[in-house]
Amino acid sequence: MSPSLNIAALTKRTGVPPDTIRKWEQRYGVLRPERTAGGQRRYAEVDGARVEWLKARIEEGYRIGEAAALLGSGEAVAMSPAKLRSAIVAAASASDVIALARLVDQALALPSLEQSFVDVLEPSLRDVGDAWAAGDLTVAQEHLASSTVRAALQKLLADARASVRGIAVLACAPDERHEIGLLMLAVLLRGDGWQVAYLGADTPLRDAIGLADRLGASALCFSAAIEKHAAALAKGLARERVPPQLEVLVGGRAADGPNAREAVAALRAHAG
Repeated sequence: MSPSLNIAALTKRTGVPPDTIRKWEQRYGVLRPERTAGGQRRYAEVDGARVEWLKARIEEGYRIGEAAALLGSGEAVAMSPAKLRSAIVAAASASDVIALARLVDQALALPSLEQSFVDVLEPSLRDVGDAWAAGDLTVAQEHLASSTVRAALQKLLADARASVRGIAVLACAPDERHEIGLLMLAVLLRGDGWQVAYLGADTPLRDAIGLADRLGASALCFSAAIEKHAAALAKGLARERVPPQLEVLVGGRAADGPNAREAVAALRAHAG
């Protein structure tokens, strides 16, 4: 279908003023209108969808330059979660560093971080891991995908916000090095108003408990993706003295515990 929207119609549909639409088009190249014989712009339906997507990102707090970079200058609207998952796996398979970073950023621009994690990043990394196990990806390609996601999550975790619920200490079980799920929980807790002390991979149990006690933390969260690490953690927790004010949660692929969303809700209730 040929472009049929003039700029007035595009403004009426999106609520974005004509001057702003022209600026986005000229400065960031996110729209590609055709011109009539008289030189007037005519926009396609996809242009309207792209303007609406940009407007939604700006309302979430993105700068227009950041949002435009996420969207790109192609002809498609921002991808759905399913397409983002497939694209992330394809970018890992192609060892495309730039595309991976852009796709992860676009995933994090979905309406909620929970959707970003549950519908895109977690399953895409699982697919990448399965492809590595099947011999379709190299270790380097699997590491490239996981390190790209890890870097984006660490950037979100560094965003300073007020602490209103308390302090939460997050650590991987001893010998456990799979930390991306724990990072996702850290980001969700940070957004929920917690001050997060993130200890990361392979943390000695006694050290984590001691730090949580010294900080006056009210929550201590462990993650275990490998069964033997989860079993050793359970035995260790049974032996250690845990301060009575400390709520301990154990999650991860190998643990019979809450997922990130459930953990946030549980700790919010614990914090009152």
